[in-house]
Amino acid sequence: MSIVRCAVLGAGRIGRIHAGNLAKHVEHAELVAVADVDEPAAVELAGRLRVPVATADCTAVLSRDDVDAVVIATPTSTHYDLILEAVAAGKAIFTEKPIDLELVRIDAINAAVAARGVPMMVGFQRRFDPDFARLREVVASGGIGSVHLVRITSRDAVLPHRSFIATSGGLFLDMTVHDLDMVRFVTGREVVGVYARASVLVDPMFAEEGDWDTAVLTLTLEGGALATIDNSRRAVYGQDQRVEVFGSKGAAAAHNHVRDRVAVADASGRHAAPLLPFFPERYAEAYRREMQAFVDALRLGRPMPVTGEDGRRATALAVAAAQSARENRYVAVE
Repeated sequence: MSIVRCAVLGAGRIGRIHAGNLAKHVEHAELVAVADVDEPAAVELAGRLRVPVATADCTAVLSRDDVDAVVIATPTSTHYDLILEAVAAGKAIFTEKPIDLELVRIDAINAAVAARGVPMMVGFQRRFDPDFARLREVVASGGIGSVHLVRITSRDAVLPHRSFIATSGGLFLDMTVHDLDMVRFVTGREVVGVYARASVLVDPMFAEEGDWDTAVLTLTLEGGALATIDNSRRAVYGQDQRVEVFGSKGAAAAHNHVRDRVAVADASGRHAAPLLPFFPERYAEAYRREMQAFVDALRLGRPMPVTGEDGRRATALAVAAAQSARENRYVAVE
């Protein structure tokens, strides 16, 4: 196909990001419809992007002949039904992570996708960040030798709303899942075990919702390499995102992004620009590249760069991490 005609389901924060990229920044793509149960939100987004169709009926969008692919950016609890409806309609699918919160439902989705032969990509946008992609290239090419240690720091700058916490799956399935996928991505290895400790140190609302806001994980990879992940829901100084891989021949690291690289020195000291304020700004380029990769794979008949199996494996690790934190023990991952 020369042009991929897309519909975005969900006009919330992540839906607006994907819709904006499809309408303005992704080549060979056309945004033809926006749907959200909050119809005014869909109408506002469609009007701002000059999209012809805005509706509260996601199912109706899936039946349209002028839609080749759907981008599912609705709450996780809706993914299962929407994905299966898209599969039945024969539409290509981009779904935000996690695919679902339950592994058995992810297995059902992946089986349906395979049986129908429908392309499906899962939204782990950090894989498309230029720095993290370069880090993977260095590691894969043997630039640091054999991998011994991986260190990931991932701390959000803005607290989620209480209403989001209750349906998100919690810290590990909502936030840490990105970092677990990054361990697999940058090393090319699977995780065989996890030990996690978690606390509520930022806001008591997390405990009230049965969740945590701070965690440290130690992972064992195939071949014995180790990885650590530290998470916090609130970094007062900005979006803190760092990855380092240490190996037998050296180390490679991807550092934080700042507003600018100008440093000022005066009588009071040396001053630098702050970190970017939140993940939409930090990963703006990654989101664009991610959606471009989805469209290009469809146009050119290539395999999807992030598969349902990738989504399942990251979710399985997040489930294991949550179990480890609850039970205070090491959890092996098959």
